[in-house]
Amino acid sequence: MRLGAVVVLPPGFDDVTGVDRRAPSQDCLTYSWSHSSVGMLASTGYYWGMRETDARRLTHSELTELRKRGVLAVQDGQPATPVARVLGVQRSTLFGWLARYRQGGWHALDARKRGGRPPRLTAEMMRCIDETVMKDPRQMKFPFALWTSAMAAEVVWRQFHIRLSKASICRLLRQLGFGPQRPMCRAFQRDGGLVDRWVQEEYPRIRALARKQKADIFFGDEAGVRSDFHSGGTWAARGKTPVVATTGARFGCSMVSAVSPRGAMRFMLIEGWLTSDIFIAFLKRLIHNWPRPVFLIVDGHPVHKSVAVSRFVASTGGKLQLFHLPPYSPELNPDEQVWNHLKHHSVGRQTIAGLDHLKQLVISISERCRNCLLSYAPSLLCPRPHMLRFSETGLL
Repeated sequence: MRLGAVVVLPPGFDDVTGVDRRAPSQDCLTYSWSHSSVGMLASTGYYWGMRETDARRLTHSELTELRKRGVLAVQDGQPATPVARVLGVQRSTLFGWLARYRQGGWHALDARKRGGRPPRLTAEMMRCIDETVMKDPRQMKFPFALWTSAMAAEVVWRQFHIRLSKASICRLLRQLGFGPQRPMCRAFQRDGGLVDRWVQEEYPRIRALARKQKADIFFGDEAGVRSDFHSGGTWAARGKTPVVATTGARFGCSMVSAVSPRGAMRFMLIEGWLTSDIFIAFLKRLIHNWPRPVFLIVDGHPVHKSVAVSRFVASTGGKLQLFHLPPYSPELNPDEQVWNHLKHHSVGRQTIAGLDHLKQLVISISERCRNCLLSYAPSLLCPRPHMLRFSETGLL
């Protein structure tokens, strides 16, 4: 920029030294540029004679101050063209500031939220959408029980006749506090009142009885592992689905196990379906050489309530007692977390060569899980990805 042009400085700053020499009534100072003043302007940040000035990047307070400086400079008798060039704005913008000042005074120059296209959804519409998405989609006559962005957009169209793109509806759902999640499926036959009574009354009674008889509480469950079950993901090039070679044969094996809040774990690999004889064999292993009585809590599987199992429990002379969870409430059984770790975080992420390989994997992973539980038994309430979290069941 040429020397000798007019520049408007913030009030009270010397053009060379930068020292504040402002008088009480002084609002704006006019100086002529020199070589030293140009360097001082650039170093102090008040060198506004650059076309790169973008008012959209300024805060409201900075933009308000910029407007007032321009109006003050013109009122002080300076030409509009040099003032606009120094401030880095167009002459039309500066004249717009002057028009605002003449119409409303200094308050008319205050920068406010910039305008734009008015929102298509009102606050009442957003409240209605929030309440709708909180409901089951089947209540809105959708065939699925899971909300998708397309279904949410269809709800907006049905109720308000407003079409929103996928990006807009996803942004709206995030603004309302929603996010994509994997749902937890529960049986509709589940009796919530019965579950609450078991947690608040029945289980405390079992714990008190265990303390009285100096017994240890175990949670038992059984599950199967199949060769065609896969879980997890991997990093790969975009647009190219990775291929993992594994067996195409379908086979599996079953297990029965029991865990205690103190970190003890017992498991047994079985072949075929669970029967009364197999379950009794597991119970014998469970109480073998165990120094204290065992209170085993299991679900309502028919084998657990069979006559043969009841006779065996009665024959132990108090060494073993069975208790049952409420129907359709697997979330109360911490042993379910053993199967979650075994299936989803271990076996499901490995390639299976055959049935013997699958059995070997199941046994080795179960042994590692048992050793891990024993090592971290005092910290079972801490969230660890490789161990049980009994706090999630609400029983501790």
